[in-house]
Amino acid sequence: MRVLIAEDDGDTAGFIERRLVESGHVVTIARDGAEALHYGLTETFDVAVVDRLLPELDGVDLVRRWRASGIRLPVLMLTALGGIADRVQGLGAGADDYLTKPFAFSELAARLAALLRRPPMVDVPTAFHVGEVSLDLLAREVRRAGRLVRLQTREFAILEQLMRNAGRVVTRTMLLESIWGYHFETDSNIIESHLSRLRSKLNEGFDRDPIETLRGIGYRFRADA
Repeated sequence: MRVLIAEDDGDTAGFIERRLVESGHVVTIARDGAEALHYGLTETFDVAVVDRLLPELDGVDLVRRWRASGIRLPVLMLTALGGIADRVQGLGAGADDYLTKPFAFSELAARLAALLRRPPMVDVPTAFHVGEVSLDLLAREVRRAGRLVRLQTREFAILEQLMRNAGRVVTRTMLLESIWGYHFETDSNIIESHLSRLRSKLNEGFDRDPIETLRGIGYRFRADA
């Protein structure tokens, strides 16, 4: 099989490469997330091993961009971050499996083999249109009634989660785990502050707010926005 290894630690990348080559596999190494993104978009691999904490573009964002671009490459995320929230974020971004460091090569090889036995992934949507609001993952653009809405990275991510689940409730916990990857104190207003800025930009020039706040529960993007 042909394997892409996205790993900035030379010792770890070299160890995996040597063992895979000894087993008869072809290996390509990317030293940062931007290089890995390019390889994934321009070349064909059977499976990828992705470190979570990559320079230039971290592993979670790398996998998100591959999936948003329709890349179905099976991904094993390899990282020292082994908390539940870390695993949830990695898998939520589109990774197929998650292995923490330190690891045994025999387990890594077995997990890669298992990934290759899985059926192909279904198509991943790259754009969402709900009422007069549209969000394009590839162009990283949001428009309302044709007008471009310029959002910061976290504001864009919140809107993406809400539009993916249009008409359904998205809880604060879901947003924290999918976007920040860990829990804040219960009285933290970090989501509210980002949502306030998002609403201000999205609703400028419009009378109706498509984002509902369900107090004590979460938020919902109106299906008829």
